Amino acid sequence: MCGIVGFTGNKKVILDLILGLTSLQHRGQDSAGIVTFKDMFRIKKGLGLVNEVFHEKHINRLKGKIGIGHVRYTTQGANNKGNAQPIVTNYPFGIAMVHNGNVTNYEKMNQALYHDYHVLPTSTNDLEILLYTFAAELEKKDLGNISPNDIMDAAQATQEKVEGAYAVISVIANHGLLAFMDPNGMRPLILGKKETEKGFIFGLASESVTFDHLGYEVIRDLQPGEILFIDKNQNIYSKIGQQNQQKFCIFEYIYFAREDSIIHNKLVAGKRVRMGKSLGQKIKAAGLQPDIIIDVPSSGYFAASGLAEELGIPHHRGLVKSNYIGRSFISPKQSEREAIVQRKLNPIKNTVNGKKIVVVDDSIVRGTTSKRIVRLLRHAGAQEIYFASAAPPINHPCIYGIDMSISTELIAANKSIEEIKDFIEADALFFNTAEDLDHIFENFSTCTACYTGKYPTNNALDALKHIEQKRRSEKKN
Repeated sequence: MCGIVGFTGNKKVILDLILGLTSLQHRGQDSAGIVTFKDMFRIKKGLGLVNEVFHEKHINRLKGKIGIGHVRYTTQGANNKGNAQPIVTNYPFGIAMVHNGNVTNYEKMNQALYHDYHVLPTSTNDLEILLYTFAAELEKKDLGNISPNDIMDAAQATQEKVEGAYAVISVIANHGLLAFMDPNGMRPLILGKKETEKGFIFGLASESVTFDHLGYEVIRDLQPGEILFIDKNQNIYSKIGQQNQQKFCIFEYIYFAREDSIIHNKLVAGKRVRMGKSLGQKIKAAGLQPDIIIDVPSSGYFAASGLAEELGIPHHRGLVKSNYIGRSFISPKQSEREAIVQRKLNPIKNTVNGKKIVVVDDSIVRGTTSKRIVRLLRHAGAQEIYFASAAPPINHPCIYGIDMSISTELIAANKSIEEIKDFIEADALFFNTAEDLDHIFENFSTCTACYTGKYPTNNALDALKHIEQKRRSEKKN
């Protein structure tokens, strides 16, 4: 998972790019990058947060009325500056690109680029697969007379070859801004616009909160397989390219997206409240009578509020989070995740001491974070601790861009619910089920591979095998 933005209009876009990326910082903390175009590509990227990478001098240097930006959460390739996005090429002419997602036929496409097009990627970032496949398809056109249809046809040919989950934004030098989606529409991408004294600025962003921050009007979500092109005169062209049944990533609603985002006309916070109400029904059925509900900040908040409403029990803030420490889930090493949890969360002893507590989190992936939270609350004097997960047991690795790629690390793939309860040292443990989430997302088709094992793309098992082998090798090294 990453966060991407793109803007084009009749004024400089650098401030919108920087502020847009800041609104998506929760989607990636490893690196940040921006490229603008005015006669030439002007690029800045580096490791760290948006406010660490960009300074006033970059605002002055990154000129142009069109540009794209990216915040990275590393899932494919190492976390180094060479793998930071955007990536720019002059083949067959100037193209800059960012993406959010994960290419699952990386090795196959990497070999095809070399053997068929004599292109050798310069990094291990799977964005290069999308970039150079698109560039190779565009090269087949009349480069002196490239039309919007030519650009969109090249994007469709890319969709037909590159498998996985991806939302892509690209600057085509002297032509315009391109976006395209994977055939299943697994990743979010939203179109917005803002009217200025000089005309409209159009924007693309991973979440609607970007447009809330910048005062844009949300137009709509891009659809599975959609290809959208905005030319240099702000004319919009759109078509459906390679399209399958929508399989939008359900983890966007469970954990990854911001609570105030609206994606595919669904408020993220509202879905999390419903997940909490579903958990409340299970606790009722178990005959437990907790004193208070607390959440694991911050993605557990709305599920906890729904659970508290269902049970008629107070919802209190029992854990305080330091906002200056990164998200433990997206840290690459287990030792780092455990250290982050210890420094990041602190219980309020007067709130939890002597109480029977329901602790609500978005999910239980590896179990070590949950175990640490239970121990913190025990040490603070909690009498009984019932742990509740908004997500079903995560027992299958994600190959589409969330760091769940080694099955041996997934606690639900190796332990029963009772064994998980014992491992995290809770007095009771509750999960929503796949059927519960099907009911909550009725008439909206989602990717649920992480808890059902039903992968929507071709050759998923081969991709999974390759990713697991690579991750194990990286860990050994």
